[in-house]
Amino acid sequence: MRRPMRVMKLRPDAEIPMRATSGAAGMDLRACLDAPFTLAPRARALVPTGIAIALPEGHEGQVRPRSGLAAKHGITVLNAPGTIDEDYRGEVKVILVNLSEEPFVIAHGERIAQLVVAPVTKVELEEVSSLDDTARGAGGFGSTGR
Repeated sequence: MRRPMRVMKLRPDAEIPMRATSGAAGMDLRACLDAPFTLAPRARALVPTGIAIALPEGHEGQVRPRSGLAAKHGITVLNAPGTIDEDYRGEVKVILVNLSEEPFVIAHGERIAQLVVAPVTKVELEEVSSLDDTARGAGGFGSTGR
């Protein structure tokens, strides 16, 4: 079942997120800037998109890197995936980081990230004094041999 996500332009020159193909999971988010700016090597920036969204109830927005920017230029989303909560109504912004040794120019309209809308399972918390045993137990961070 398709559920609507309402999108509001905060500036007339902002672009509504769109899927590049009918089978794409994510919708492209584009930079909404007054002028191009250069993201220096190893620097990060909060890049505005010029839009605000209202997610369907029970869903989150996941802001993910674009594989082309990452592979070709070393540009990625710093807190990937960034989470947009269903009750957030402010401007969608993307934290980009330049992991390359070369400066990267971000221009107005540049596809900077992708937005995937996903259902959220909400659980009730129950405080307990112990947890059930498993074969893995408390082992983590490579404890399974890989």
